[in-house]
Amino acid sequence: MLQLVDGNYNANTTHHLSQMVAVFRQVRRLSRCTVVLVVSHDSQFLAAFAKWSMKSRLLVWATRLLVATRLTLPQLQPLLTFYWTYTMMNAAFLSLNHVSSSYPVFSYLPYTPAGPQVVHVASWTPLLGVIVTEGHMLFPEKFSNFYGSQVNVTALPFAPFWEEQKGTGNITLYSGTDYYTLAAIASALNFTIYVVPTSSWAEVTRLVEERVSFIAPVIHNVMPHRSEKYDFSFVYEYVSMDFSMAPPGLQAQWKALYYPLSSNVWLYTLLALLVMPFVLFIAIRMKHTNIYYSSGSTLEIGEVFHDMTGMLLGQNLPPRLPKISSSRILVATWLVFAIVFTSAYRGNLTASLTLPKYPPRPETLPQLVNSVKRITMQPFGREFKNFFSKSESPLFQKLAYLINIVPTLMDGQNQAIVKNQAHLDNRRYQLYNIAKRFTRRDGSEMLYIGRESIMPGQSAWPLPHDAPYTDVIDRHLMAVIEAGMYEKWASDLLFKVQQESRIKLRQQQQNEQHSDAQVKEDTLSLSISHMQGAFMLLLLCLIFASLVFICELNATGLRHKGHCSIFQ
Repeated sequence: MLQLVDGNYNANTTHHLSQMVAVFRQVRRLSRCTVVLVVSHDSQFLAAFAKWSMKSRLLVWATRLLVATRLTLPQLQPLLTFYWTYTMMNAAFLSLNHVSSSYPVFSYLPYTPAGPQVVHVASWTPLLGVIVTEGHMLFPEKFSNFYGSQVNVTALPFAPFWEEQKGTGNITLYSGTDYYTLAAIASALNFTIYVVPTSSWAEVTRLVEERVSFIAPVIHNVMPHRSEKYDFSFVYEYVSMDFSMAPPGLQAQWKALYYPLSSNVWLYTLLALLVMPFVLFIAIRMKHTNIYYSSGSTLEIGEVFHDMTGMLLGQNLPPRLPKISSSRILVATWLVFAIVFTSAYRGNLTASLTLPKYPPRPETLPQLVNSVKRITMQPFGREFKNFFSKSESPLFQKLAYLINIVPTLMDGQNQAIVKNQAHLDNRRYQLYNIAKRFTRRDGSEMLYIGRESIMPGQSAWPLPHDAPYTDVIDRHLMAVIEAGMYEKWASDLLFKVQQESRIKLRQQQQNEQHSDAQVKEDTLSLSISHMQGAFMLLLLCLIFASLVFICELNATGLRHKGHCSIFQ
């Protein structure tokens, strides 16, 4: 038992009180089931003790506070109704201002069927000790039943955890996994929910710190710097901070003619095209003949290369074939190779045009920071930016450098589609928003979630430091989680938004004129972006042929001038 005795309040009381409370808090850390006895007949001292005990976190619900004083009940009434220490904590007052030998013990109950009231819970006499009043306890449970009282909470829309929409009569309707969980707890503890209006997440948690809000029933990551400001409930969700971004676009389509085969295949094919005409030429030369074609024309290496290239491209056989058997075997071998090569190329070309190859997309944190120039987060991301910047890992330091703050999730994900950047947020939240707003008519999604989480961690609800109702909330919250209701609500909400998104897109498609024909055309026809490689190849070949034609004209002109000079 800790005893604190002070009869008068003076200028040094606050200093001495802060020192004593600091010592008592150390004792409380060693044993949470501590009884604190305060003896004072000065209301100012009791008010100062209430402030410092709360500021220094002296009391928890397991700590029992007994105040012995000669102040009358009317004098105690302002203290009992105003200060959190006496109103909400496990406190009782022993009134010594009685002429009889029986001294009453009072306790303030914030929630009763008749509303908040001071209750006579026991009496104390020097001979008999403590006599508990029938139907009461010396330190009664204050939060097992709220008797329909209103409980203040703070929250902002954060789908699918907490959503708000206007109903009939301008009434705000709430939904979401966390709201349903809070509603189940409210039903079990018999209280009504009042959402205190807030404008930012900083205000949501600030009101919790100030004990204006009893709880912030929206998922929050448990982080060390946050624990310095407020406590957390039972960890009911292991959420992850993930990034979403648009899948990489198609590679340049002018390379579409190159993609069907690998670089090694192209290299070996080019070597074969260069070597085979030379081998055929040598084979004929070794037979000591200058006749290559059956028509009797003279053998030329250029014609050999031209004809073998034509066979590789699928042209007809040359009208003149070699007379030598070994040479004809070489030509037949080349034809077999050309058939296999061109068949494989045509098949892969068709597949690459209809099912184009997408470049690899970032899936891990190292890939993310090396592939994007900007990462967006909502305003609460400032805490994460500061947290990452203090890390010793160069990877997280670079992540903190890339983080930029945007007003909402919609802004971040819209920018992720338009620009080469990513958005960092809760995984469930992003999946819900992608299903609702970033799904195409065919069911494909405009954004994807990276495979690797940036920061997996624990999540819970913020509560005031040492809130006396924390154990009650945790017990009922655990019951909801263990019953599987939270995951059931999460899956139902995601399925519902996916279904609504499909219905909405289907209705938009039906309202558009000639939409079916347009979709069919877009699906079956290859666009100019698919075929631009062929057209670019045609253009390059025309330019090359034009250059060769100009060179031939110049060569013919020079030859003609040379003949004329000879005749002159």
